Amino acid sequence: MRTLADLGDVDGKRVLVRVDFNVPLDDGRVTDDTRIRAAVPTIEELRRRGARLVLVSHLGRPKEREPELSLRPAAAHLAELTEAKVTLAPAVVGEDVRALADRLGRGEMLVLENVRYEPGETKNDPALAAALAELADAYVDDAFGAAHRAHASTVGVAELIEQRAAGLLLEREVMTLSKLLEDPEQPLVAVLGGAKVSDKIAVIERFLALADTILIGGAMCFPFFAAQGHGVGSSLCEADDVSLAERALQAAAGARARLELPRDLVIADRLAADARAQPLDGIEVPEGMMGLDIGPRTSERYAQAIGDAATVFWNGPMGAFELEPFAAGTRAVAEAVASAPGTTVVGGGDSAAAVQGLGLADRVTHLSTGGGAALELIEGKALPGVEALK
Repeated sequence: MRTLADLGDVDGKRVLVRVDFNVPLDDGRVTDDTRIRAAVPTIEELRRRGARLVLVSHLGRPKEREPELSLRPAAAHLAELTEAKVTLAPAVVGEDVRALADRLGRGEMLVLENVRYEPGETKNDPALAAALAELADAYVDDAFGAAHRAHASTVGVAELIEQRAAGLLLEREVMTLSKLLEDPEQPLVAVLGGAKVSDKIAVIERFLALADTILIGGAMCFPFFAAQGHGVGSSLCEADDVSLAERALQAAAGARARLELPRDLVIADRLAADARAQPLDGIEVPEGMMGLDIGPRTSERYAQAIGDAATVFWNGPMGAFELEPFAAGTRAVAEAVASAPGTTVVGGGDSAAAVQGLGLADRVTHLSTGGGAALELIEGKALPGVEALK
């Protein structure tokens, strides 16, 4: 993978930078600027080298040119962070956009409109890729969160521009996660949560061969319990996930890693903020009740395992953490990860949101900006956006 060190001279050149400005908005205001801030080091390095920057990003999944998914708020916020001249283009490509890109001065930025306004983006349309390439002399991809997608702005355009490289964020993400797989300090503990086994089965199987301990939490634990013959009540538990859990349990019997499941739970009769949470000293969920968090004994046991690890990877909440009655397990894991003495990697998505919401982001070694991309890299899959930079 080529990096900024390999990019060569960009002084006075137009550099198309694929960033990930897919940020949450509220009434036209950016409510979490983590991804924008993560792109700033690459942006500032290119500005320092005299580049004229054309930034391209997606935002949400627009079906049409929906005004509420415009990148205008992100562009305005970037201008505040960098104190640079930032212009929002009226479209993604076209004559007007080319004229704006050509008029850029050194260190100035043009933010293209939401690239998913163009239906050819997700289809890796050659015509759209060619139109994007007309805006640039060089290409830098710094959008790790989109690196697992073979889209026009991540793969198609990269293949058309010889002077191309990974940005600082993308380089750090790939290097950190690759080291986790290739040369982790032992013991390695993987903490995996979330809703469905099907979303994590490949990650579980990868860590069975690499880790010392795998700690399972979230609704994902109930298919494991069902596979062992335990009652799960009304907990989220799909038949397909039960068969996958059976497969994982069989693989764990002869694996390097020890697969651990919760020993107590927090249950309620419904998933609601005003539901009355009840501790369950065990894992047999009564009929009409649903498991919505790991219990306090499990939280303590998991925290101890995390504290004893030399390397920790965490992806997926331990329960319905967005609701306070069921947030304790995720909070305990987040605090344990933040306090762990070893290398700690949080694999994006809800885990990253939990760490940030608790004000612990600066206490983990690496907080990934790409949930899906991080998981696919852990699974051993090639990321199209990374492969295009070779």
